[in-house]
Amino acid sequence: MIKKIKASTGEKILFIFLILLAITSFVFFYTIKNKCLFVDKIDLKKINFPNKNNIAIMNVECGMVIIELLPNLSPNSVERFKFFISNGDYDGSAFYRVIKNTLLQAGDLEFGNIENIDYFRVGSGKSKLGPINSEINIKFEFNAGSVGLVRGDEFNTEDSEFFILLKDVPLFKGEYTPIGKVIYGLDALTKIKSSDKTEYVLRPDFLSDLKLLEQYN
Repeated sequence: MIKKIKASTGEKILFIFLILLAITSFVFFYTIKNKCLFVDKIDLKKINFPNKNNIAIMNVECGMVIIELLPNLSPNSVERFKFFISNGDYDGSAFYRVIKNTLLQAGDLEFGNIENIDYFRVGSGKSKLGPINSEINIKFEFNAGSVGLVRGDEFNTEDSEFFILLKDVPLFKGEYTPIGKVIYGLDALTKIKSSDKTEYVLRPDFLSDLKLLEQYN
């Protein structure tokens, strides 16, 4: 008769350890691969917007981002922004400049679209409408979720490009034109690709589309 060999306590502990290691490794690699795993999903039907005429909806890889526009602060700038949105000009726009956990920049209509991106000139493109005057509001706090228009070194050089803050940046107060604030979906923006070595991303993520709420009806 063949005798059964019982595993020692040490062998049992090693076996359990290997099983736990395999499970941990699987969970780790699954989480790394699926970067959108913990991003909240947004259902537009469950949200009651107080001012539907000034809501913009951006879709990115990890979900939906809802922006409340602020025409009471920057009427001309918001009108310009809404014009580009209505025309679909921002669809496929690259997040070519990303400061990790701080700032995202997109909206180069000339050199920053997925259909015609120019890695050497992205960020220097213009729209056909030309620049507009800055609408600075010295009381507006540029906190996480704030959306503003990008400008050059001088005021009154805003055009189509915009930025979204991922954290509070008090130094922006009185320096940039505010056009809105993210009210839902900021966590989806934290998943946008960044670079460890530079602010500029060689192969950037793109926003799928940017529409006004009324365009969803």
